[in-house]
Amino acid sequence: MKPVIGGQAVIEGVMMQNGDRIAVAVRRQSDGEILVRPIPSRLRFVKLGKIPFLRGLFRLVDMMSLGLRALNLSTQLAYPEDEQMSKGGTFITFAIAIAIAVGAFVVLPLYLTNTIPGLRLGSSIVFNLVEGLIRLSFFFAYLLVISRLKDIHRVFQYHGAEHKVVYAYESDEDLTVENARRHTTLHPRCGTAFLMTVFVIAILIFSLAGNPTLWVKVLSRLLLLPVVAGVSYEALRFSGRNYDRWWVRALAQPGLWLQKLTTAEPDDDMIEVAIASMKQVLGVDESLKVDAEPESLVEPT
Repeated sequence: MKPVIGGQAVIEGVMMQNGDRIAVAVRRQSDGEILVRPIPSRLRFVKLGKIPFLRGLFRLVDMMSLGLRALNLSTQLAYPEDEQMSKGGTFITFAIAIAIAVGAFVVLPLYLTNTIPGLRLGSSIVFNLVEGLIRLSFFFAYLLVISRLKDIHRVFQYHGAEHKVVYAYESDEDLTVENARRHTTLHPRCGTAFLMTVFVIAILIFSLAGNPTLWVKVLSRLLLLPVVAGVSYEALRFSGRNYDRWWVRALAQPGLWLQKLTTAEPDDDMIEVAIASMKQVLGVDESLKVDAEPESLVEPT
């Protein structure tokens, strides 16, 4: 059975992961050369990460850590030193983004729903359904706005390139630009599909908290976020393993639709970068230029 390979768009490039083999490939902006560098795997919760419903939370933590490291590295490889953000600055920016996301997509929809008199003390299911629809509307609006930003659009193009190359790999095709180009940018195992799953499952799980006062609702949402993540991860795993069933494909369709906002058609140069990253984690092309490890990213012993 072929190994499952996933990835992530980074700054001017793509990160691919094949088990413990992880690589970032970027196109250096100064001369257009593709640079490829492996990233050491750093799984912190190996045993806990195998327990159903718990593994989703720990897997999410590991992926967020890996994503941050990959973004740091891609910036260092793609841009001159004077245009780079420090490692600490990237972490602070990431932390602020997480805080804003919790406020905008958890607390604010809850507050707005709670201001509707007929819902404040009514059915918890109806309350959470309305809250979920408001949350989803905010997320759609957010994606529509940022997708129009030039730099974000390029990241979304690399996201599309990642999906096309993964499809070529899964179809046992030669890893060429021509083969990858034919595939869609929408993939059922994408993190965007995971987010759509989170939004739906959150409605069901948050309903378990009933319809108490506002501050208890806020606290319950925050405390239940790990539960939502765990259940959503199991749902995504099930979907990926049973995607050949028509009803699973039907349930996964909204996640694919959402990817129309988070992916874009890449150019050939971007697909080349994604192929370079894929080849590195497959170990099939040692001729790729592997960049020396920046001193700031050397792993501690």
